[in-house]
Parts: sequence; structure tokens; C-alpha cells
Amino acid sequence: YLKPMNCPFHNLIFRARARSYRELPLRLAEFGTVYRYEKSGTLSGLTRVRGLTQDDAHIYVTDEQVKDEIKSQLEFVFATLRAYGLNDFYLELSTRDPEKSVGSDEQWEIATETLRQVGEESGLELVADPGGAAFYGPKISVQARDAIGRTWQLSTVQVDPNLPERFELEFTDKDGQKKRPIMIHRALFGSIERFFAILLEHYAGAFPLWLSPVQVVGIPVAEQYGDYLDDVIERLRMAEVRAEVDHSDDRMQKKIRNHTAAKTPVQLIVGENDRAAGTVSFRFRDGTQTNGVAVDDAIALITNAIAARVQVSTADDLAAVIAPEGPVEVKA
Repeated sequence: YLKPMNCPFHNLIFRARARSYRELPLRLAEFGTVYRYEKSGTLSGLTRVRGLTQDDAHIYVTDEQVKDEIKSQLEFVFATLRAYGLNDFYLELSTRDPEKSVGSDEQWEIATETLRQVGEESGLELVADPGGAAFYGPKISVQARDAIGRTWQLSTVQVDPNLPERFELEFTDKDGQKKRPIMIHRALFGSIERFFAILLEHYAGAFPLWLSPVQVVGIPVAEQYGDYLDDVIERLRMAEVRAEVDHSDDRMQKKIRNHTAAKTPVQLIVGENDRAAGTVSFRFRDGTQTNGVAVDDAIALITNAIAARVQVSTADDLAAVIAPEGPVEVKA
């Protein structure tokens, strides 16, 4: 279905059969595409679109589980954002708009206070957003600053006692009585399109090695070294590295310029000396090079750097990468 939100469908999954307290927390998640025509009609690149994919999760919990689950979800959010290199963020607590909400004052007060406690216990700055909550419950959102200080709303965690009531969701508790679950909405990235746009802005297109769409490109000094490079790049592909060889008719110097401009993290350049010695030469975004690296060592260095999410932008970065057997000596 064309849908504006994923929440109702997860509620139908919960309601599809009888549920026990033993199943809770029950966590459902999907990358669901939704369509929204907002009042303002504003569109802006990838940051505001009409068809977007959300990494939506809905967690069904008992009253006693709410606080621990919110804390766990926020820790998951922080770890994920930091893994992508976003380390400068604060929290925003969005509270009820009485004119655009459902549910009792008591439900909202309990949910809001729980979010406030978890936010304060996180140690991050917590700022108020009066009246900014959705109609069904309050939320905490992560406001991240990119490399030049701009602030973007990313992940959200919302507490919702109201949709379970409207969808008549229930579970059987320990005492055999039917009870309503509390629903927690969690978006880890938010809109995938928007998150990608934010990463592009944050890195100015110069993604770290592990995240780059093309991680390694092979550049032969002349056409006769293409086959040798093909073998090296194929070994990298077998190790799940996103790698390719530039077999275009451009001169070597132009290939280097093109891939430097494209911000490819690692260029492997091969000439007669490398082919004869079974080596490759590394070239990096800043123009520095590391020559005469044995192919086995080169593959180990690249795969280790990707696995460790180490930034490799210079010859010094490469020398700091540790191979399984210990440091690999390279010639500057």
C-alpha cells in the first residue's frame, strides 16, 4: 500500500494473534517507504522529499519495561551515529500540544517524565521543544551537528500509550489478565535519503574508506599492466572490497586526477617495477604515495582498515594500520 506511516501495519502484526507478557519486549522493524505531501509543500534535494524510506521500529513493552527499553534504544542510536562519524549531538524533548493530541493528561505526564529522566541520565544536553510532539506521544530526538556546525534532526524515540488503545492491542499478563502494551516508536536514521544527504554534507563527499561507494581503484601506468591489476582487484573483490580497475583510454595522469577529484580513498598504481616485484603502489587523496607494497600485505592493510573503520587518507594513515601478523613495513 501507499502509506504515510508504518506504525499501523506493525500494530496489525501485533494484533494478528494472542500475545503473552513473555514475548515482551516485542521488537518489529523495517525499511518502509512512505509518502507524504506536507502542508508547506517544501522540497529540498534529498533532505525533504515526498517519497522516503524510514528505518522504522516499533517496540511493544509492559509499563515496567518502558524506561529500560528507551535507555537501550538511545544507546543503540548513539553507537550507530558515532560509527558513522557523527559525534557532536544533543537531545531535544518534544512535549504535548493540547490542540493536536489524544490521550489523558496522566498518560502524557508519565511518558514525558520517563523520557526526561532517560535524557538527563544520558549525560547529553537536553533542550525543550514545547508542543513539538506527535499527536500520540512525546519524543526525544537527536540533533546532530555536521562538520561545519549545521544542526540536523536524526534519530527519534517516542513513547506511545495511545495507538495501542486505538488498535485494541493487548497481551496476557502474569496474572492472566488482559493488559495494553506501551508502544515505543524508534527511527534510527530517520529518513534514509535525508541521512545520506547529511553524510554527504558532513564529509563533503570524502567518505572514509569503509563507507566509500568505491573504496579502491586500480590505475595501470600503461595498458600492459592492466591484467596484473585485474588479478589484484579481483582478490580485493573476493574479500568484499568495493574495487575496480580504470581501463579507460585516458592517460595515467588524467586517471589519477579524475579519481582524486572523485575522492576515491585509495588508488593502486602499477608499473613495470611493481609487476616484476609482485607489489603495488598506494596513492591517497592528499597526493602522498606509499610504493612497493607486496600484494598480500596491501590486501591485508586495506581489509584491516575497512574492518576497523580506520580513516586512510594519507601514507601515514596506511603505515599505522596493523596487519594480523603485526605491523607491515612499507616503503614511503
